[in-house]
Amino acid sequence: MLGVLGEDPFPVGFPRACRIEEKIRYWDERRGRIVEMSFSLVDDRSVETLGIGGGLLGLEAANGLKLRGMDVTVVHLGPWLLERQLDEVAGKMLQKSLEDKGLKFLLQKQTEALIQGESGRVAAIRFKDGMQIPADLVVMAAGIRPNYSLAEKSGTPFVSLAGAVVIIEPVKKQVFKTPHTDRMAAEKVFEDMKKRGITKVALLSETSGFGASGKKETEAVAGKYGITLVANETYGPKDTDMSPQLTKIKGTPGVQAVFVFGLGQGPAIVTKNYKQLGITLPLYQSHGVASDEFLKLAGPAAEGVRLPSPAQLIPAKLPANDPQKPVVTAYENAYKAAYKQDVSTFGGYAYDGLMLAVDAIKRANSTDKAKVRDALEATKGFVATSGTFNMSPTDHMGLDLSAFRMLEVKGGDWVIVQ
Repeated sequence: MLGVLGEDPFPVGFPRACRIEEKIRYWDERRGRIVEMSFSLVDDRSVETLGIGGGLLGLEAANGLKLRGMDVTVVHLGPWLLERQLDEVAGKMLQKSLEDKGLKFLLQKQTEALIQGESGRVAAIRFKDGMQIPADLVVMAAGIRPNYSLAEKSGTPFVSLAGAVVIIEPVKKQVFKTPHTDRMAAEKVFEDMKKRGITKVALLSETSGFGASGKKETEAVAGKYGITLVANETYGPKDTDMSPQLTKIKGTPGVQAVFVFGLGQGPAIVTKNYKQLGITLPLYQSHGVASDEFLKLAGPAAEGVRLPSPAQLIPAKLPANDPQKPVVTAYENAYKAAYKQDVSTFGGYAYDGLMLAVDAIKRANSTDKAKVRDALEATKGFVATSGTFNMSPTDHMGLDLSAFRMLEVKGGDWVIVQ
């Protein structure tokens, strides 16, 4: 069973006119490792260095360059570091720890161009918001695509903990996953809207990776539920006022509800602006803000907001006969006892992946990788923190919309929508 495997580099793309031909290689595309750098430049302790990417590999590179005495600034598109692995609180704690070591950070910044100096080398970097800062060296570690070839070629089953639909579509023989997808979240919201007779919806999505993916999936499944997107607006991760977009939506003829797809503080700001503008249409958020932190940030303005959420957010509110109740309650109790903090869905995904593997090994009565793979694919009715898994040769995630609960904010707390 593979829990971690190799990945392919995902290089940052710039317009052709902005490319600088004399670049430092960071990745060997075959092996995924540093193979050459200009050490005449790297050994200069006065170098202003920019690391693009606040993921694990980007932070490792930045730390290594800092240890060489460089002045390093990490540029990251996301609202916090390691946003795919950590919640906002943990991401900010990590940032503070790294800042104490001398690293600097520019978050929610999208790179637009490398600026060439008189020497022919990079001299600065420009962002899409117009900001420009000097840079003698730019190291790009801005993303990776999971490399499933190791699992596929070796015939070893792999359980992924990432959320993208492309991990299991099209189906790959050895690859399975546990997290919910953006598509599922959109479908859960539209399912609830359909019950309420809502057919004309305004979409407001964040321009971050999470928001852009959610926008794409929302647009793709709207028709399936008889939903027409009569307005389609976006906002930036660093925006502090979404009133212009909401004013435009408010004036759109026929709109019956608003669906927001974003992470972090943005959706809470939208919710407050919504209240300030006196909009009374039903407001939906995505699973990206399914946390008590959203309630704190949005305050009273969140009253009436609906969103899809894993059962893990509300173990105490699940009915006694809910099959997930004992599982999520036991996980929450054990986690809090061990770590003295609230659980996160990320930990639940990892726990579910491990338990699925253990269950498959038990049913196969063997650790033979082919038998374990077949047992994983035959998983039925496995109750976990993320939902009840029912896998098949055509579905290597095995979760349906019942893995989400539709919640509504009432009196500053979560209530399950019946």
